Amino acid sequence: MKELTGIHHVTAITSSAEKTYAYFTHVLGLRLVKKTVNQDDIQTYHLFFADDKGSAGTDMTFFDFPNIPKGVHGNDEISRTSFRVPTDKALEYWVKRFDRLSVEHSGITEQFGKKVIRFVDFDDQQYQLISDEKNKGVASGTPWKNGPVPLEYAITGLGPIFLTYSDFDYIKAVLEQVYGMREIGAEDVSHLFEMGEGGNGAQVIVEVNKVAAPHREGFGTVHHVAFRVDDKKAIDDWLAHYQGFQIPNSGFVDRFYFQSLYARITRGILVELATDGPGFMEDEPYETLGEKISLPPFLEGQRESIESQVRHIDTVRSTKTFEKK
Repeated sequence: MKELTGIHHVTAITSSAEKTYAYFTHVLGLRLVKKTVNQDDIQTYHLFFADDKGSAGTDMTFFDFPNIPKGVHGNDEISRTSFRVPTDKALEYWVKRFDRLSVEHSGITEQFGKKVIRFVDFDDQQYQLISDEKNKGVASGTPWKNGPVPLEYAITGLGPIFLTYSDFDYIKAVLEQVYGMREIGAEDVSHLFEMGEGGNGAQVIVEVNKVAAPHREGFGTVHHVAFRVDDKKAIDDWLAHYQGFQIPNSGFVDRFYFQSLYARITRGILVELATDGPGFMEDEPYETLGEKISLPPFLEGQRESIESQVRHIDTVRSTKTFEKK
């Protein structure tokens, strides 16, 4: 079994694909690299926001399930997603940007020796910016060159993901014995784990909460987290590994843009393993990534029906110029 190499992506649920597109494009300055549909529910958009090239380890994705209720944060939850920025100085820029754009945030604080800013979006989805200034480990991505954020301050990828769970001994055993992670630090109720080369792009923070009620999935919550593996051979090895632990799983799933394996490690926490490739430029050129509805080959025959069911969202950016400020 090959070691996990880092965080691949995080998938969350939104109340509005349009609002999420505007927020991630104009506020966070991430690039929409794929506008497609949920392959298991083709009436639902699946939007992928990432770095300039759609690199593995940089993307947060969203489902907009129709008529889903608002989620409730609590226990047994993938509770917060981090984004990496290059320096501590970048965080000073983001405080000013968030203030200007009326984004609710914590100001600059520190956790496990790294400077961070916690913030929320219009759905109360929980996020964090984390500085790479003192970071060593998995390399980050490339900021969106044509986005609205100056490149020296821009988001470059995913940082640590947070799990909130009541039984620390159990979740520690799962992370260490099943996923091969290692605990490298603890502060108050928070425990820091890492995988692979480590660093911000390969870390999980467990926040122990023994009193909160279980979270309820809905818009404003995370659906699943994906960890990185190299290729299909690694997926096959992990499938055998899961079987050795008698962990129920999805079996191999081909998502076209990457290949996957899913397992629910607790009642509320769904983990995907995903390959780094083939990537998001398999079916679109770099210049116009995410501007039209992309469908994997096995859905292409249903394009007319799918396009008649999903509402139009204008995601054209190649003809626009964003002022960096």
